[in-house]
Amino acid sequence: MPDQPTLASLAADLAAGRVTARSLVSDCLAKIADRAGEGARVFIQVDADGALAAAEAMDRLREVNAAPSPYAGIPVSIKDLFDVRGQVSRAGSLALKDAPPAAKDAPVVARLRRAGFVVIGRTNMTEFAYSGLGVNPHYGTPKNGWRRDVGHVPGGSSSGAAVSITDGMAHGALGTDTGGSCRIPAAYCGIVGYKPTARRIPLDGGVPLSATLDSYGPIARSVGCCAVLDAVLADQPVAPVAPRSVRGLRFAVPTTVMLDDLDPTVASAFERALGLLADAGALIGRIAVPEFGEVAALNIGGGFAAAESWAWHRALIAEKAELYDPRVLSRIRRGESISAADYVDLFSIRRAIIGSFERRVAPYDGLVSPTVATTPPLIADLADDAAYVKANMLSLRNCSLINILDGCAISLPCHREGEPPVGLMLAGTGGADRRIFELAAAIEPIIRG
Repeated sequence: MPDQPTLASLAADLAAGRVTARSLVSDCLAKIADRAGEGARVFIQVDADGALAAAEAMDRLREVNAAPSPYAGIPVSIKDLFDVRGQVSRAGSLALKDAPPAAKDAPVVARLRRAGFVVIGRTNMTEFAYSGLGVNPHYGTPKNGWRRDVGHVPGGSSSGAAVSITDGMAHGALGTDTGGSCRIPAAYCGIVGYKPTARRIPLDGGVPLSATLDSYGPIARSVGCCAVLDAVLADQPVAPVAPRSVRGLRFAVPTTVMLDDLDPTVASAFERALGLLADAGALIGRIAVPEFGEVAALNIGGGFAAAESWAWHRALIAEKAELYDPRVLSRIRRGESISAADYVDLFSIRRAIIGSFERRVAPYDGLVSPTVATTPPLIADLADDAAYVKANMLSLRNCSLINILDGCAISLPCHREGEPPVGLMLAGTGGADRRIFELAAAIEPIIRG
């Protein structure tokens, strides 16, 4: 997003005294409070007093050269399912509205604070993170910035997280990704979203969807921004990402599943991006990935997400089922029919598929595909349950394959200005996070044409 600041440019402005942390936070709060904007739907809770106090503390520390990092004082948003000390983690639901406030920050929130980032508020989301569209009947659905007057979905489940970035209500966002919940809203909103290798970042202090597939990641305006936030979340040194040379890189385009039923706009933008990469010297190979077809066996009856969410929710559903979004409740309840033996089988099937997949893609530097098969649907069109289910499955399809295969992936915008937002997903096997960031930094300026 060339018209909005990156974390690097904000850090430079703070260091030079061109802005203060307080001014950054005040500006974001003003955008949130603007009644003509989406703030009331983007944020479930705003901590204005706490954010201003934290900003003033960062300004004082910077005055005496004691700022904890170059990014100290930059406001970030937190998805509503993370624990923030003294706040209720609703997970976008009414069923948890009366839950006790968190006694302490989730580790990922604590790490952001330790680096000096200012937590400005809790962002809206699909209830319990169980959809790729971002629709929430309880707290409203934030409208996508693209054709806002018409009303398109923002993508989910980290819906408010993405819109908080596009609308300048925060400069970084903490989201989750179980089947694409960082990458889908990033693609639909024309920004960058990252799904890390799940084991790199602790899952404590968050309302789970699937303990097996959940991962916590950033949504921001650039590859560099996501790399900074990812390093902080993983408790690793923050180091500049050195882009690799594109010439000679080998990218695989999976022809199995990921290119099926593409919206013509998505197909056109993706093929144009491949052409630009080839012109820059990348080697593009189209390969069959039969493992993607085998993943369907893992999702019969709802797979890991249904089984593990049912285990977490069953007591709450027995008490408060009427407070759930019926579309979310029906997906969770599929887990009730998954037996213990079926659940154990999922793990052995998954291990075999991961091993085969990793051997198949080993000769390539990364996989590239459309992040989502469609452009953002209209909110009004999803009132019909059949249309909702179809749109949701298509939104999740490509991204969820990477979660099941224990990989890491980033979504980069590849549309041109004025076109519907389209994301290109660059993916790697588990543990390839640093390489994916280096590759993404190289292709980011190329695929925007």
